Amino acid sequence: MGNALVCISTEGAREKSSKHEVNHPPLLASFKGRAGLLFSLSSSENKRKKKAGKFDGQLDEQALAAALLFNHHQGNNGNSLPFPRSKSVVYPSSGSKKDGFTRSSSSRQQSRSDSLLTRPGQLVNQDLETNRVVLVHGGGFGAWCWYKTISLLVKAGFKVDAVDLTGSGIHYSDTNAIRNLAEYVKPLSDTFYKLGEGEKVILVGHDFGGACISYVMELFPSKIAKAVFIAATMLSSGQSALDLISQQTGFSELVRQPQTFIYANGKHSPPTAIDIDKTLLRDSWFNQSSTKDVALASVSMRPIPFAPVVEKLFLSSNNYGSIPRFYIKTQGDCAMPASLQESMINSNPPTQVFELKGSDHAPFFSKPQALHRILVEISQVPSKHI
Repeated sequence: MGNALVCISTEGAREKSSKHEVNHPPLLASFKGRAGLLFSLSSSENKRKKKAGKFDGQLDEQALAAALLFNHHQGNNGNSLPFPRSKSVVYPSSGSKKDGFTRSSSSRQQSRSDSLLTRPGQLVNQDLETNRVVLVHGGGFGAWCWYKTISLLVKAGFKVDAVDLTGSGIHYSDTNAIRNLAEYVKPLSDTFYKLGEGEKVILVGHDFGGACISYVMELFPSKIAKAVFIAATMLSSGQSALDLISQQTGFSELVRQPQTFIYANGKHSPPTAIDIDKTLLRDSWFNQSSTKDVALASVSMRPIPFAPVVEKLFLSSNNYGSIPRFYIKTQGDCAMPASLQESMINSNPPTQVFELKGSDHAPFFSKPQALHRILVEISQVPSKHI
């Protein structure tokens, strides 16, 4: 299995890549070797690249698609209207009793985050616990899906890392060969091993990335200032992602159709991956996203490894439970219905809940500015008030 750490990092200097050889087994292309990609997204460099009309260097097909869309996004955001406000719901801390907890809706007044898009670098000088954000994609996605979020956060003065999990994005590993959650999240774990002494991050996970960041929260609690779940699997201890989904009812046939099992080891063995029918993505996952973003997803999404989906997580109050958690609900989500998100919130109450109205399962595509503002607001919540 390839062991490449693939990361879109705003701290990187230039694109680096190594040669790799590609083999093609019957069910899924098996990639071997090591590959890495870093490119810088500083606001001054973006302006230069936008003016020139192209990016320097040679990118692989997926990274090029993301880069072109990033450039288009930069060119169209200059006169964008203010994004709609989201609603937040406050929950008791993880140490509170679940039974009888109350929530209070709050109408947020205009905050410092409202004007961040027009004042690049503003947060650098603010007294934040950390301005470093690590973005973790969901099942089938890759670091490429965060291109709008990366752009907006960098403009606001954040340092951003978007990691490709094993067998995802441009990480050249065979998805069918992933045996457990530890193997799947290894590139993310490696990111934490490389953090400096006392350095903390805001950890953000989408979709199945919620289970992945939960796993890492248990391993590195002292390195995580806050954890953010975006339409994500926020599991309770002893639960797997498959457990969570199978307990719910009300999924339409439309949502079930895009997914089929891959049996790389034969029909008499457990599935090795979950494949996605990309012709149905528009109606199931990206019902509010642009045609360009759906096209990007169609050429970039890869199968989801099956073993991590059925692995149960065991989370402790001393590690996982010590980190403030925030949940962002996507109200127009057909893939992760609001009822399922609400069930996870009730079973495992986070510190605070935000709602994104009109968002599909991919708010980084359909509501990037509203998502950005919520992430900035979360970063500004003082730890002493949590």
